[in-house]
Amino acid sequence: MNNPILDELHAIRRQMLADAGGTLAGLVAKIQADQAKSDRVIIKNAGNHPMQPSGEVGRFEVVNPPSPPVDR
Repeated sequence: MNNPILDELHAIRRQMLADAGGTLAGLVAKIQADQAKSDRVIIKNAGNHPMQPSGEVGRFEVVNPPSPPVDR
């Protein structure tokens, strides 16, 4: 059975791996380098668990918060 969406996703994955040297380690390194160059805020789960056993949402911390807004 042919699924065009999955075919496209697999093609993108193959291209990303090829661009990163063909290894998963290379892909992870490339993604981390791209992330370091990005100006996007990175949110890290402080407890390393998205859900606590009680069902409560885990606490999150902002790793690299943006600058506060400038007074206008």
